[in-house]
Amino acid sequence: MSQKTINFDKALLMGILNTTPDSFSDGGSFVEKKIIQKRIDQMIEEGSDILDIGGESSAPNSPQVSQEEEIKRIKPALEYCYNKNILVSVDTYKAGTAEFAIQNSAQIINDVTAFRGDEKIADVIAKNDVYVVIMYSKNSSARTTKEAKIYKNVVEEIKDFLNERMEYALSQGISKDKIILDPGMGAFVSKNPEPSLEILKHLTEFKNLGCPILIGASRKSFIGQVLDLPINERLEGSLAAATIATYNGAKIIRAHDVKETKRVMLISKAIQEM
Repeated sequence: MSQKTINFDKALLMGILNTTPDSFSDGGSFVEKKIIQKRIDQMIEEGSDILDIGGESSAPNSPQVSQEEEIKRIKPALEYCYNKNILVSVDTYKAGTAEFAIQNSAQIINDVTAFRGDEKIADVIAKNDVYVVIMYSKNSSARTTKEAKIYKNVVEEIKDFLNERMEYALSQGISKDKIILDPGMGAFVSKNPEPSLEILKHLTEFKNLGCPILIGASRKSFIGQVLDLPINERLEGSLAAATIATYNGAKIIRAHDVKETKRVMLISKAIQEM
């Protein structure tokens, strides 16, 4: 499949499609083929620029999934997207899953372990010349924990991590123009909400890394902590985070609620262009 060049002149919306039974927010909602297809059509209609398809949950205490099972879960979505006019991302840290995904319409590999889960994935990405999202996480595995990690300077520490991982990617033959950086949000950063808030507040400081920034704050734990709300009541908080992130320079917003997020991104863009 021919690889596409992504235009980052405007912020892009990445809609989340978890084909898992146990994801923290929508586990079990999109596991049947017809429901997956309906959801893909809905997300495209509502304004998704990118679909991020995941077949393994990163929630605390979620079970590890074999490569075979992960591929089985994401395959119906990839097949349906093959001839659609939309960019496809696959959320995986496994080299074999990444290779399958790339051969079946994926243009982006979203690795929450930043190559620490399976180092072979870097070679797959370089060989196929696709985009990769390198994400910060306080854990080296694909699972988050409830650790209340304390930072002296969360922005500088995460920038150092992302810079080191970016240098590793370059050493493996991945082009810098194919790298997207994600500073992490919620439990990926800390059980405490303050680090996630600091990242959003000081997001412009990540620009000097020289790569597009992705923010995935949607429904994350820090929003629930600030507002004292369960997962299914975090829409407004998620939209506020998306607005701040877009205004502060994020080039991709990863979200569950596509229609609503698209609208706040457009307003943020309009204000920026005044």
